[in-house]
Amino acid sequence: MGKSNDSSIFSKLKFYGPIIILLIANLNEFDLNYLKPDYFSFNFSFILIFFWSLKNPQQVPTLMIFLCGLFNDVVTSLPIGLSSFNYLLICGVTAYLRNIILRPNFINDWMFFLITILILNSINYLILQIFFDMEISQINYVINLGFTVIFFPLFFYIFKNLQKILI
Repeated sequence: MGKSNDSSIFSKLKFYGPIIILLIANLNEFDLNYLKPDYFSFNFSFILIFFWSLKNPQQVPTLMIFLCGLFNDVVTSLPIGLSSFNYLLICGVTAYLRNIILRPNFINDWMFFLITILILNSINYLILQIFFDMEISQINYVINLGFTVIFFPLFFYIFKNLQKILI
């Protein structure tokens, strides 16, 4: 009796693995800020949400993505709801991409990811600049965008293998 309950908990943990990783990454503010490298940052959350929303949307419920965005806003001191808006926009873009692509391939996903985060960073910059009058360094946005796009293939490969384990 206890064994079936344990396997049920384990199967739920396996199923919700990506959202657990996203929550941990947002709460820890996954970045290399502790090592103090100059001009190095990437957005792990964007990569994770894009991949899992595109490849297996059942494992990343929209409500949980929204809540992870709220946690991210609190941890990073952004206006409440901005990260949630970005995360949900990624979900919307991936839903559109899933519907229009007949044969998915890595290069198409990578280019669509680039376009998506270009649009997201532009919207983010405009919202923070116009509505909240925050001074934002454009070079930091460009560097973050560049490293996020560069690291996308690595995490795509890691998540592809993780997806085989979790399913």
